[in-house]
Amino acid sequence: MSAVLQPSSRMDPTAFLAWEEHQPGRHEFVDGEVYAMSGATSTHNTIAGNLYMALRQGLRGTPCRTHIEGVKVHIQAADSVLYPYVFVTCDPVDLTPERDTHKTSPTLVVEVLSPATAAYDRGRKFELYQQLPSLKEYVLVEADRPHVDLFRRNAEGLWVLHPAGPGAVLDMASVGLSLTLDQVYEEVDFDLSRAFLQDRIEPSAGPAAS
Repeated sequence: MSAVLQPSSRMDPTAFLAWEEHQPGRHEFVDGEVYAMSGATSTHNTIAGNLYMALRQGLRGTPCRTHIEGVKVHIQAADSVLYPYVFVTCDPVDLTPERDTHKTSPTLVVEVLSPATAAYDRGRKFELYQQLPSLKEYVLVEADRPHVDLFRRNAEGLWVLHPAGPGAVLDMASVGLSLTLDQVYEEVDFDLSRAFLQDRIEPSAGPAAS
C-alpha cells in the first residue's frame, strides 16, 4: 500500500516532476500530496505485459506510442501526476525530448486492479483521468478473474461502460485494436492470483500500486 510522504517543502507538479527524477522509487502526486507507490504482483505484471506487447505491435507504423508503468502522466488540469500500468499517446508533443519521462495527452489508459486499489481506480483516479481532454478510453482489468471494464467517452462527453467477460473481445476503438480476453490473460493463473490477492486485502483511501 502507498504512504503519504512529507517532502521538505510544498511542491507543485513541476517541482514534483523534478524531485521524482532523483528518487529511488516511484511516486504519484495527487491533491498536493506525494504518495510512495508499493510494488505490483507477478500477475499484474503479466497482464500489463500482455496488453503492452499487443498494443505496441498493433500500433507499429502509426503515430501512437505505448508506454508501460515507468512513464508518468501529468494531468495538468488537476495538478496531478500518475503512473498508469499501460497507456497509449498519439499526440506529437508527447514524442518530444521534453516529454521523455512524462506525457500529457494519453488517448487510452489501462489500470490493473487489486483489492487494495479497486475503489480508488474506479473513483478518484478515474475522476482525475477524466480531466484529460485527449483521453477517449479508460480500461480497468481485474486480476483475479477474466473481466474487463472499458469506459469510452461518447460524443456528448459522457463515459459509457462496455464490460467484457470470459470469451469476449475487448474492443479498444480509440486506437483501432481488439483483443480477446484470452490474449489479455495469457499465462495468468487465477487460482494463484485469487489466493495471493485475498491475503493482501486492506482498506485504501488513497493511491496505491498493487
